[in-house]
Amino acid sequence: MTDLNTLGEIGLIERIKQGTPSPTHAETIRGIGDDAAVFEWGEDYGLLSTDMLVEGIHFDLTYVPLKHLGYKAVTFGVSDIAAMNGFPLQLTVSIGLSSRFPVEAIDELYEGIRAACQAYNVDLVGGDTTASRSGLILSVTVLGKVSKDLITYRNTAQANDVVCVTGDLGAAYLGLQLLEREKQVFLADPNMQPNLSEERSYLVQRQLRPDARTDIVHELRELGVRPTAMIDISDGLASELLHLCRQSGTGAVIFDENLPIDDQTYLAADEFKISPVTAALNGGEDYELLFTVRPQAFEKLANSAHVTAIGYLTNDPSQVVLATKAGQQTPIRAQGWHTT
Repeated sequence: MTDLNTLGEIGLIERIKQGTPSPTHAETIRGIGDDAAVFEWGEDYGLLSTDMLVEGIHFDLTYVPLKHLGYKAVTFGVSDIAAMNGFPLQLTVSIGLSSRFPVEAIDELYEGIRAACQAYNVDLVGGDTTASRSGLILSVTVLGKVSKDLITYRNTAQANDVVCVTGDLGAAYLGLQLLEREKQVFLADPNMQPNLSEERSYLVQRQLRPDARTDIVHELRELGVRPTAMIDISDGLASELLHLCRQSGTGAVIFDENLPIDDQTYLAADEFKISPVTAALNGGEDYELLFTVRPQAFEKLANSAHVTAIGYLTNDPSQVVLATKAGQQTPIRAQGWHTT
């Protein structure tokens, strides 16, 4: 039997994709391989995305409030729709529950879900419930739409495109390190009070309750910019960049000095003896957008406070590298996930 870890996440997705029959319905435009599936929906394209969160893998209820978890679960799916240059409309939430959860806990979870629905202007229209022997499991499916002339895939980037990211990177990962540290202190002394200072609040917020960048989709519309390719940053910049380059048949040069990293991230990285660049590349859960635009289109984005140019694409698919100010180039590798 083949060990799943020999494939990793990217390899497993590709294996499933290769074994999946071609669509038989004319309405199916795009299946496995992007942030969301694409299908005909009148004058627009419909978008469909599903995400699953498993207790002990994706979240730890020792320090994750259920209300925040509900909000974050919705953000996952909404971010996928934004990565297709679209807007979310409806969602369903399915949950697996063990008997240790009282009714009030589920009320709190759904309070967060409803808050996110209001924030993203999404309707909660259904779902399913079942028993679970392995803790809490959440599955969120989001339905959205996008104009056919604005749909944005991962495989349509071109050499010489400018590589852009929104917001800043690495903060969610450092927020997780802070929370994990406080958990260990609590396990050693249950009477302790969490030591999460105000100057670290941004990092904790980025981990516990990130926001999907639907605002960027609106901004792109207003500026008249259509990305040549786009993907959301859920598994880390390195992993998402490799996805985009592999599917578009391009290489990339990313400049480490251009990576947008918040001051709190720098300070916390120094505290934990972690390279802030490593956190930005491989930390994950930032839920920012990575996208590419033609050089002339980037001129319209040059003054945006929310977008940073971090590099460019090349014709060589074998070279996806991180370049330093000194001129050194290091191949970018994806961390992905592994089973335990």
